[in-house]
Amino acid sequence: MNKKKLRGYREFLYVLPFVLLVAVFSYYPLYGWKYAFYDYKPPKPLSEAAFVGFKWFSYMVDNEIKRKQIGQVLMNTFAVSGLSMLFSWFPMVFAVFLNEIKWKPYRKFVQTVTTLPNFISWVLVYSIAFCVFNSTGVVNSILMETGAITKPIMFLQSSEHIWFKMWLWLTWKNAGWAAIMYIAAISGIDEELYEAARVDGANRIQIILHITIPSILPTYFVLLFLNIANFLSNGMEQFFVFQNNFNKNTIQVLDLYVYNLAMGSGGYSLSTAIGILKSVVSIILLCVTNAISKLTRGEGFI
Repeated sequence: MNKKKLRGYREFLYVLPFVLLVAVFSYYPLYGWKYAFYDYKPPKPLSEAAFVGFKWFSYMVDNEIKRKQIGQVLMNTFAVSGLSMLFSWFPMVFAVFLNEIKWKPYRKFVQTVTTLPNFISWVLVYSIAFCVFNSTGVVNSILMETGAITKPIMFLQSSEHIWFKMWLWLTWKNAGWAAIMYIAAISGIDEELYEAARVDGANRIQIILHITIPSILPTYFVLLFLNIANFLSNGMEQFFVFQNNFNKNTIQVLDLYVYNLAMGSGGYSLSTAIGILKSVVSIILLCVTNAISKLTRGEGFI
């Protein structure tokens, strides 16, 4: 066996554990898609369930009430994802300004403080929100004591601006972590470009606008296209912990709707059918965004 083949086998062994992880956690669960074609009622085994074909796919829109409910859920999903797309530049700008902090101890402190929330569970995030914004929380207590308000403001028990509130919590939790990718891209910029710009008399703002940002834009567009491909996937945990009877209609995104159907209403087959449609749409969006990337950037990401 020559060295080239031996090196190929060794490299394959390096990635084999990750291939197995993807196969087990991403592809093996697709076996559960068959529940969408049966009238499954737990705890009975699937072998005792009646095969109903595409019944649950048509069931979603077979009357006006269901169509309105699905429409509201899709509106919530599009609104939350749309806000994320609209402000997708924020981690990039944050990384640029973080890179401009010249005192390294302070820069490391800011980066650490803004990255740590990513490792906090959404349950703990809601606990913090409850302590700060509840009717008897810190904010209401201060406002009441200063005479700014006469009765508590229901921050968490209100559906007003709920999409924007969810985006703010998501940004607070993930901005520092999302900026790491851009910080890595900035560190890869040739230092000679900065030196040449300084020699030509460029100030810090001009260097940022004409060197730093253009150099990391390819990274931004790749991440943006990947986010577009996951447009229907908002996650469930954040919205699950923040939902209540006052905001359920406006906070229920598609992932949470599927969970509520499966766990609350017992609609396991229906929730599986919705999950299949979401996956199909996500694959289509991925292919479309990859085609757009090839047309605009000359290369795709898959």
